[in-house]
Amino acid sequence: MTLRNLPDSFSAETVANIDARLRAVCREHDVAIPLAIESGSRAWGFPSPDSDYDCRFIFVRPVDQHLSPWPRRDVIETPLEGDLDVNGWELGKALKLLLKGNAVIIEWLRSPFVYRGDPWFRDEFLAFADRFANRDLIGRHYLHLGERQRRVHFGDGKLVPQKKIFYALRPAATLRWLRLHPEAAVAPMHFPTLMAECEPPADVAAVTADLMQRKAVTRELGAEPLPAPIAAFIDQEFEIARPVFEGRLAIISDEARREAERFVREATGRRSLDNA
Repeated sequence: MTLRNLPDSFSAETVANIDARLRAVCREHDVAIPLAIESGSRAWGFPSPDSDYDCRFIFVRPVDQHLSPWPRRDVIETPLEGDLDVNGWELGKALKLLLKGNAVIIEWLRSPFVYRGDPWFRDEFLAFADRFANRDLIGRHYLHLGERQRRVHFGDGKLVPQKKIFYALRPAATLRWLRLHPEAAVAPMHFPTLMAECEPPADVAAVTADLMQRKAVTRELGAEPLPAPIAAFIDQEFEIARPVFEGRLAIISDEARREAERFVREATGRRSLDNA
């Protein structure tokens, strides 16, 4: 059984190239890839006609590589070519970053588009994330991510690339969603769903819908001033979130460490991991 799920809108040639790269990674690095997904704007639900293909994967090394006195890199990268971006993290790295509040791995686990996937692996990893993901640290992640995007792309108050707006708007919407759902730690990855569930002001929803509609059909949105409703929404959500999430420290419990070690042992020992 495989989790593979790709829409017809994906380029068949590009998908074939991604599959070939994943097979090459397994062969050349002697690793298994139990999960490879599409990340970025396609998975978030606001692609452009020329959006890159951002394949991200988690890999598992065999036991003998863990026993070497010369540890190998915990990242495997393949060359950037055209619209193709394929790279991945070793399972141990992914687990440690999740426990430190990095929400990227949670988004990978919840991506709707899967190039290859072992159901046992994703289910186990999702269960681990549901049990040990720290809401405060995830909030801190999105606050820092959003503020960095705001500072880099919109800090001077001049014309801004309209595509870049989404990269600050999505973290702001996530922070608002977390505020409105105090019992939850993980917001929807799908941006239209996220916007609907975070209940933004009507003017923000209208501007966002217009941007998404234009982005879906044009290769270049151009540069314009940051829309006032979006600027106010982003800045307000960051201001509200700052005293809540800023300064939160990552403290990994003994239980989380034990469960992470167990998961790595089981994933390393499984023979059903697809290494084709």
